[in-house]
Amino acid sequence: MLLSEIMKGLQFNLKNGDLDKEIKSIAYDSREVTQNGVFVAIQGFTVDGHHFIDKAVELGASAVIVEKDVSIDDSVTVIQVNDSRNALAHISANYYNHPTEDMNLIGITGTNGKTSTTYFIKSIYDQAQKSIGLIGTIGTVMNGQIIQNKNTTPESLNLQQTFERMVKHDVQNCMMEVSSHALCLDRVAYSRFNTAVFTNLTPDHLELHNSMEDYFNAKAKLFEMAQDFNIVNADDTYGQKLIKRVENLNPTLITYGIDEKADVYATNIEYSSEGTEYTLHLPNGKIRIQVNVPGIINVYNSLAAAACAYVNDFSLTDIKRGIEALQNIKGRFEVIYKDRDNKVVVDFAHTEDALKKALTTLRNFTKGRIILVFGVYAPPGDVGREKRHAMGKVAAQYADYAVVTSDNPKDQDPNLILEEIVEAVEEENGTYKMVLDRKQAIEYALSISGKDDVVLLAGKGHETSQVIGDKEIPFNEKEIVKEILKEKGILI
Repeated sequence: MLLSEIMKGLQFNLKNGDLDKEIKSIAYDSREVTQNGVFVAIQGFTVDGHHFIDKAVELGASAVIVEKDVSIDDSVTVIQVNDSRNALAHISANYYNHPTEDMNLIGITGTNGKTSTTYFIKSIYDQAQKSIGLIGTIGTVMNGQIIQNKNTTPESLNLQQTFERMVKHDVQNCMMEVSSHALCLDRVAYSRFNTAVFTNLTPDHLELHNSMEDYFNAKAKLFEMAQDFNIVNADDTYGQKLIKRVENLNPTLITYGIDEKADVYATNIEYSSEGTEYTLHLPNGKIRIQVNVPGIINVYNSLAAAACAYVNDFSLTDIKRGIEALQNIKGRFEVIYKDRDNKVVVDFAHTEDALKKALTTLRNFTKGRIILVFGVYAPPGDVGREKRHAMGKVAAQYADYAVVTSDNPKDQDPNLILEEIVEAVEEENGTYKMVLDRKQAIEYALSISGKDDVVLLAGKGHETSQVIGDKEIPFNEKEIVKEILKEKGILI
């Protein structure tokens, strides 16, 4: 494709060279530049792509897109823009011929419940034998294959590549988790969303957004991008705020909930340790359904999925069949071991609200103690300390015993993290033990688990590695529990 076609519609200043060049590829990582490619220099949080322009040219870049003034070989076309990230999203959409124009794209955002909601929706599509791709925390799923993503929402270039691949493979529908980072950093810019879904908003990622107001404004961007439908949780405080913000926009607004008046809602809810049964009400009728993943959070997640299916013309029977076909969601309230006396549950709960919901769900069906194994990753400073304290308090208030350990400490002092969590546990008079090594913490929790107790491993969920310093160490909690129980002679 000619560089002039790639740049179409983008405001820029041509500093050097011309646009009459055939371009073979686009890259924002200098190591991935190929002959006759475009290199987009992005100033990131820790690394500035402008420092790698010479390397990109050496590898064959015939054009570079920059924000800053640079001096390089006259044979290279230099294009200056105000925002390199936005430019990357723009030229990526152009290069891959705007693939989202040829598919039904559903975006799901919120603090908690995004992944579970996508899996409920996917199950509805699967049961109706309609093609659908999925992009999110667990990876990219297309035609039965799973590809790992670096981020919940991939960078714009990778995203447009994925969309194009789906179109080529005749995947007509795609749903994706849209993170607040992705919205702030223009990863989903120039993507055409047919439907946007809002789950909830609770404190998280405040190191990036500084305040809940900024966090909310980031999420709200998705609902200003949607073309056809906005689906919003009416029971959430920020959901109500979002409703007022978007109710006069062109997309049709559909609300869902349990307590507040909504278009899609649940009544006659019956909870059990194995799941939840309720009557689903849609604008075109009602039907009794069984959700096989327990907890009120999954009532909300399934309602969001039902609302999404409704606006995409699925019948009540299709929705029921799809929701009931989903038996479990990897790392989301997943029972990884169960016998007559004990149960071990893994859940991704890594925020104050998610941890509280997981613990209160277990409380309703636990005869013995809830033994919680958890840690908290949060950035240094006051924001991180507040999150660690908040989760420590939840652990003390809702678990019978907390084993405080590491999550993904990354480049922070893991001992300091644990000390800050323990401060809050002690303030609430909680019972706890501090075990720095997460595997040892799990082993300890299993060793003290007695008749009718439940061990909840919170925070990592589907993840299969742990990040300590600059090293990513294999860490699959499901396999670790099996290994420990085999050593104890409980499993063969």
